[in-house]
Amino acid sequence: MKQPALDFVIAALERIRDTSERLPRASKNKLAQLSFGRARPPASVEATAGRPGAADRTQVTPSNKTAMLAPIRERVRVCTRCPHLASSRTQTVFGVGNPDAELMFIGEAPGADEDRQGEPFVGRAGQLLTKIIKAMGFAREDVYIANVLKCRPDMPKSSFGNRPPTPEEMQTCLPYLGEQIDVIQPKLLVALGAVAVEGLLGTRGTMRELRGRWHSYKGIPLMITYHPAYLLRNQSNTEKRKVWEDLLQVLERLEKTISEKQRNYFL
Repeated sequence: MKQPALDFVIAALERIRDTSERLPRASKNKLAQLSFGRARPPASVEATAGRPGAADRTQVTPSNKTAMLAPIRERVRVCTRCPHLASSRTQTVFGVGNPDAELMFIGEAPGADEDRQGEPFVGRAGQLLTKIIKAMGFAREDVYIANVLKCRPDMPKSSFGNRPPTPEEMQTCLPYLGEQIDVIQPKLLVALGAVAVEGLLGTRGTMRELRGRWHSYKGIPLMITYHPAYLLRNQSNTEKRKVWEDLLQVLERLEKTISEKQRNYFL
């Protein structure tokens, strides 16, 4: 497909996204073709085409997923759909980790550290998340980490801390996350905190009501638990144990072997 034609298609899809209640959808085969810029899909995709249920069984290799994420990352990098955020950010924060991950963590928005480094969860909350991931038996590089919002929410000058994203900001940015999830195809999602839940599910509620039980996003099992920043504010062993019990459910759902040490672990 020539570049002007591709630009026309992208512009048309963006108009649909902005004016319709339902987001535009495309098959994984077509996404692969567009991403690789050729008429025929990669062999790993083509091999399953034309058979009943082939789209559901499409096997996309990690290297292909990296290539498929690249144009999404570039659109995020230059995005100005929220002009106030585009003018105040240092850079966008797309996501990091294994594009073939079976487990994906989703937070709300970048903070000051993430805005400077261009990577999600690198501040104090991110260091705790990395500790949690290791306690689960994974390396940070094994999972994928992203946020609902790709820009740091703007703050008044001379003010400190972070503000939560608005519903309008989340709805504007959420399609990018949806595309990431479509490419990565994780087995499980973990939503960190109430703001991430609101972005993913459109649900407002207390974490007491939402956490610790399974939900679903685009047919993918979704576990809700507290954001690591909450545990930094609340050092109670009771609250730490709640998060760990939520993540033990994740390990069980992934059919991972859980040691006695892990079962008795406190964050």
